[in-house]
Amino acid sequence: MVVLVTGASGQLGQSLQSISENYPEMDFIFASSSDLDITDTEKTIAFFRKTKPAYCINTAAYTAVDKAESESEKAFQINVKGSQNLAEACAETNTVLLHVSTDFVFDGEKTTPYTEEDIPNPKGVYGKTKLEGEQVIQAAWPKHYIVRTSWVYSEFGNNFMKTMLRLASERDTLNVVDDQIGTPTYAVDLAEALVAIIRYDFQNDTKPYGVYNFSNEGVCSWYDFAKKIFEVNQISISVNPIPTTAYPTPAQRPKYSVLDKYKIKTTFGITINSWEKTLRHH
Repeated sequence: MVVLVTGASGQLGQSLQSISENYPEMDFIFASSSDLDITDTEKTIAFFRKTKPAYCINTAAYTAVDKAESESEKAFQINVKGSQNLAEACAETNTVLLHVSTDFVFDGEKTTPYTEEDIPNPKGVYGKTKLEGEQVIQAAWPKHYIVRTSWVYSEFGNNFMKTMLRLASERDTLNVVDDQIGTPTYAVDLAEALVAIIRYDFQNDTKPYGVYNFSNEGVCSWYDFAKKIFEVNQISISVNPIPTTAYPTPAQRPKYSVLDKYKIKTTFGITINSWEKTLRHH
């Protein structure tokens, strides 16, 4: 079973590489943007014709939330055009597409966890291009699983945890926003969930294609997350809670983006760890 992973040099791509040897029945092809430029239609089709993957996990994305406001065309090319190219290539080679999306498709105005049925209303360029990416996939190829996630961190790539640890080595005090609420997602847990979907799809005649939410369990603010990172790593530093208004950014963030995981847990029999438990182990 050939499984193609796009965006292999990003943190989710690297997380998938870190667990790949646990699944010998899967023949993983890890393609970074230099191996496969998903914004190039012809090269994408050619790559699929050559490798003939049964599954494609698309972890390639433009994820610089603030930069996207001034680089909207670049974000569009990767998040929308790239997604469309992949969906069309998958349609030609009958490849099941697993596509990773984001909590940023929502406006964050709710106060209860977002379900897959909630109406998206993205606030910024990043969220808008990620939503358009979902839509072009849905229009081009029915055999897809779109997995929305949030606050992804790991030992790989660039993320909040690594930024906090770096800043803690440079400063005595940090200010972190405490009025944006969500759930951290350990990228390796997300990688395991994606593999679980592939295994389910491969073993079962019923194909529950569609949109799913995945993050770790629990709820916290960025401030809570930062405090726990320092506690787990036994770092003594003063962390001050501040409102979003005290830390203006080019892109507006959702105030509340907790995701409801009922659908993914019941459909695929996935057990999800709490964010604190996962963080303690990494």
